[in-house]
Amino acid sequence: MSALSEFKEFIKEYKVLGLAIAFIMGVAATTLIKSLVDNVIMPIITPFIPGGAWQTATFNLGPIVIGWGPFLAAIINFVIIALVVFVMAKKLMKEEKVEKK
Repeated sequence: MSALSEFKEFIKEYKVLGLAIAFIMGVAATTLIKSLVDNVIMPIITPFIPGGAWQTATFNLGPIVIGWGPFLAAIINFVIIALVVFVMAKKLMKEEKVEKK
């Protein structure tokens, strides 16, 4: 078996093309969700943040500066991405939960 045919078999057996497509779609979805958080959700939250500058919101403890604004955006991004993945998995898989015996 030649190296080229082994490579083709590897691609087919491990479904590398599907994995690559899923990765690309994941990156695109992440960009879309980050834009949703930065441009839609955070402007709604901004009036409730002192000073209104959520992107640079910090908390100072003497010489230590904690940037909680960007961290808040990251948490919101994570929750939205997790929710989207959950809904997609639930719709696409449509499998019954496995019950413990």
